[in-house]
Amino acid sequence: MLTHHHHRRPVAAAALGLATMLVLSSCSSGQETTGGTADVGKVDGKISLTYLQKQGDQEYFIGEAAGAKAKASELGIDLKVVNLGNDANKTVSEAQAAISQKSNGLIVVVPDPAVGPQVVQLAKTGKVALLTSDDQICSSGPDPSACGADDLVPRIGFSGRQMGGEVGKRAAEEFKKAGWNPAETRTISAWKQDVTVCTDRVDASKKAFADAAGTPVQNIDVPTDNSPTGAQDKIAATITANASVKHWVVWGCNDENVQGGVTALENAGFTADNVIGVGLGAYLACKNWSSGKPSGMKAALFINGRDVGALAVQTMYDKLKDGKDFPKEAFAPTKMVDASNWKDAGVTCG
Repeated sequence: MLTHHHHRRPVAAAALGLATMLVLSSCSSGQETTGGTADVGKVDGKISLTYLQKQGDQEYFIGEAAGAKAKASELGIDLKVVNLGNDANKTVSEAQAAISQKSNGLIVVVPDPAVGPQVVQLAKTGKVALLTSDDQICSSGPDPSACGADDLVPRIGFSGRQMGGEVGKRAAEEFKKAGWNPAETRTISAWKQDVTVCTDRVDASKKAFADAAGTPVQNIDVPTDNSPTGAQDKIAATITANASVKHWVVWGCNDENVQGGVTALENAGFTADNVIGVGLGAYLACKNWSSGKPSGMKAALFINGRDVGALAVQTMYDKLKDGKDFPKEAFAPTKMVDASNWKDAGVTCG
């Protein structure tokens, strides 16, 4: 998801066992799953894994890599983490390299889901187990949202609909508390629109807000690149084009989109009491709260990449060592935080 900050975020509630924290999705079953795993046998010796991550220098993914490395060390796994940046072609070349170097399994966060079928085919041909984390890919086409359930590669991450729902619900609570005139208010939904999990989150935020707000508020969809600066530029243009709006509510795929929106609104002269931003991640939102000054960033859903990285490695280990089928999806937990409780929740800003 997301952007370029280089400090690691310590983990909240690290003592919780992953088994007690995880919720397997309702679509999980005992059926054999896709993604090149059908021909993969158990590994008797030491397991070698490669974790290919988009935007590996971003806060969330730094945490994810740290969680994966810690779990790999605990399980005696040889793990290599590769930063793909935003280069979809590098996904393919690094997957090829990992297979040629005899990795037993690939865990992939793709910069672009369009490379999904190619990565799946490489894994199948190389008889290498394949998992995705965070973002979905499809074995039969470039667009996971148009993919049949059986063609989606098993995924470790968060439930987009659950997360988006929590964000929309909190935004509605803040909106009602503010007492704004709906006619003078707009909501902004900001996200990279070709990323399936982002669309899931934003759609759920819209629905939850509409259900909980008690009155209709006009929404404006803003396509972004999921970065703070990209979101800031696009939302600034949206603000300019809607000069009569007095109050703004901002949500999106991630903290980056909301931070970009809050910054754009501040730059346009809106005070904190006329802005409601509800982030998703908390790793940027907390920086607004650490100063102690009023902020348009009212809350954020804390998601911990470290939990996802650890769970992905554990899931791959269970498959390769014990022959346990991949779940179609497995989800890590989330928690809503704000200026009053983010430190207690374990969110630490770099």
